[in-house]
Amino acid sequence: MEVKNEKLVRMVNISKYFGEVAALREENFEVGYNEVVGLIGDNGAGKSTLIKILTGVHTPDKGRIYFKGEEITYHSVERARELGIETVYQERALGEQQTLWRNIFMGREMTTGLGFLQVKKAKKETEKILKEVIGFTAAGLTPDSIVGRLSGGEKQGVAIARALHFKAELIILDEPTMALSLSETKKVLNFVKGVKEQGKSCIFITHNIYHVYPAADRFVVLDRGRTVGEFEKKDLSLGELVDKLYLVARTGEIS
Repeated sequence: MEVKNEKLVRMVNISKYFGEVAALREENFEVGYNEVVGLIGDNGAGKSTLIKILTGVHTPDKGRIYFKGEEITYHSVERARELGIETVYQERALGEQQTLWRNIFMGREMTTGLGFLQVKKAKKETEKILKEVIGFTAAGLTPDSIVGRLSGGEKQGVAIARALHFKAELIILDEPTMALSLSETKKVLNFVKGVKEQGKSCIFITHNIYHVYPAADRFVVLDRGRTVGEFEKKDLSLGELVDKLYLVARTGEIS
């Protein structure tokens, strides 16, 4: 694979205030090509604000955003999607009572030139996605299966597959393993590995280092609106990273 010198995403000197509260203060954050970044921090650390700025939900009060080396001068949710930035939120934004094929193409339906749904084509494409992207091989699981009957990990897989199908370059996962069992968490981690195998990048947002450590290449630790630590997985063990996070909790700093 070709190695690119520039980063996929660079956020430079990003600041965001909500009234008198500084959610982010001169924050610098980046994601490389084909990289999984674990974005770690407790509630109120600034994780959600940072991601909402990257995805066009919030406008920063200060700072610049670059995607593939080009500065984004006008940003919005629609623009982020055009660039290939997709977010899978905790609630997964899936229609629980709808079929798999309906969920995959929700909002981006396959239609004819006259606007009619191409149902057979959508189902055929969904079947391909189930097998080749998500790895669902159970005979009882078809494009007509109801999403609400899937497990939590499988629902995350559907949401991730939808993003990959629509050519996402960067997939953002917001607490994807929250409230999942150990076996379901492993499924999600396998889906994340699949994202990397396809040459894409991922931001894995979590406050649980035990969940993200197996899948991430690098970890960025936020505390009260600023980065207090940044580590390559190859440079430290899980135990060493846990010790550093404990230090942040006690002092707000990583030595």
